[in-house]
Amino acid sequence: MELPKFNDTFMPILEVLNDGKVIKGRDLVRIVEEKFYSDLPPELLEQTTKSGRRLIEDRISWGKTYLKKGGLVHYPQRGHVQITEKGKEATLQNVSLQEIQSNVIRLYEPENKSSPNTNIEASATPQDLIDLGFEKIEREVKDELLSKLKEVDPYSFEKIILILLKKMGYGDFIETAKSGDGGIDGIINEDQLGLEKIYIQAKRYTTNKVRETDIRNFIGAMSGDTRKGIFVTTSSFDEKAKTKTRDAHHTIILIDGSKLVDLMHKFNVGVQIKNHYEVKMLDNDFFDAEDI
Repeated sequence: MELPKFNDTFMPILEVLNDGKVIKGRDLVRIVEEKFYSDLPPELLEQTTKSGRRLIEDRISWGKTYLKKGGLVHYPQRGHVQITEKGKEATLQNVSLQEIQSNVIRLYEPENKSSPNTNIEASATPQDLIDLGFEKIEREVKDELLSKLKEVDPYSFEKIILILLKKMGYGDFIETAKSGDGGIDGIINEDQLGLEKIYIQAKRYTTNKVRETDIRNFIGAMSGDTRKGIFVTTSSFDEKAKTKTRDAHHTIILIDGSKLVDLMHKFNVGVQIKNHYEVKMLDNDFFDAEDI
């Protein structure tokens, strides 16, 4: 199950407008969502664009924009939308969704040439394409970041983990003596007096998975001082290690390589912002203001 593409919203929009009434654009978006997409899982409906706007609202709004360009709806007054005779005719004749989609998109983008990305672009809004571009860059950066983490020496890796946790808002950390690979790599005090502690274990592995024995040794190294721990690795955890963690009386958070680079990317550890892009959109509130 996935969110509708912008062109999937054409028929729902036309159906809501089919009585010919003039309604506010924002009301149209809300009604279409409630009537046709309210049964989608909350995790889908809560998805947002990179700019933070709800994705379902963005898709419906772009559907409305394309239908206007295709002549099936029009804006009779500021911030309002209404179906046109052409739109009514399309619904009355039961024109197929595919035909409406192809006609509207062709009218909106007459210069669109066939390319390997045509199928993607035909069902993606400009916002979708921006987000896809950002996601591709983000994936490449995270892949490079994970590769770099696997190259640093183990002690530097431990320090990186402690810096990350500090950036995430945890308290001051204490680096422990480097006595052996089975020991605790760092301690975080959750409060200023050090009454609550979190023990840290960091394993820089290239290919090996973290095993149950590693988790058992980590639990043993806590020595009754704390019941909280974070185990971080550049690789992953085998199933027995995960089971041991779930069954432990301690609260242990497992962070594998994928989750680690997600956090480092989010909190700007080991990465830097290269460019800022500004995307502007129409301010309907401005045009709806009564003093204009």
